Amino acid sequence: MSGLPTGLPGPGVLPAPLAGLPVAQVGILVPDLAAGMATWSAILGSDDWLVYTYGPDSVPRLTYRGGQGAFRMRVALIGNAPQVELIESLDGPSIYTEWISEHGYGLHHLGFRVPSAQTAIHEMTASGVGLLQSGSGYGQDGDGGFAYFDTQASVGLIVEAIEVPKHRRPSEPLPRGLR
Repeated sequence: MSGLPTGLPGPGVLPAPLAGLPVAQVGILVPDLAAGMATWSAILGSDDWLVYTYGPDSVPRLTYRGGQGAFRMRVALIGNAPQVELIESLDGPSIYTEWISEHGYGLHHLGFRVPSAQTAIHEMTASGVGLLQSGSGYGQDGDGGFAYFDTQASVGLIVEAIEVPKHRRPSEPLPRGLR
C-alpha cells in the first residue's frame, strides 16, 4: 500500500490533468530576489529577467488553503522551455512560507501551462489532488491564473497549473547591477 489517498497517482506520476504536458517552469524560492537573479544570471548566462510583485493589490482573486489569500511575493522570470521562476516571499501565510519553514530555500515546484487555471483546479480536485494556493486576474485584461497542488507525496514537490495571461503587465525595473 502506497499510503496515497484513493485516486491519486503513484510516486513519480503526475495527476491525470497534467500528465503528458511538458514542464514549462521550474520554481525556486530565494531569500533575496536581487541576489538570486545575480546568481542565476551567472548560471544561465543571461540576464533577460521579467520582474513582478504579486499580492492582493495586483491579483484580484487569491486563495490559500481554502480561504481568501493575502500573501505577497516578488517573482523573476527568465527563459522558456522550461522557464526559471525565482520567488521571494514578502508576506504570508503562503505555501512559500510553509515550504521555507519545512524545507528551506531552493526547488519548490514544477509548473505546467494549461488553457484554463479554473478548469485545472476543477479537474485536479475532482481527481483527489488538494488545491493549496491560487491566484487569478493578474493579466492586463483580467485573465491569467495560477494554482498550486499538493503533490508532494506523489511527485516529491508541488506542481503548479499556469494560465499565462494574453497580455502581461510591463515588468518592474530590474535591481541595480542587472541589465
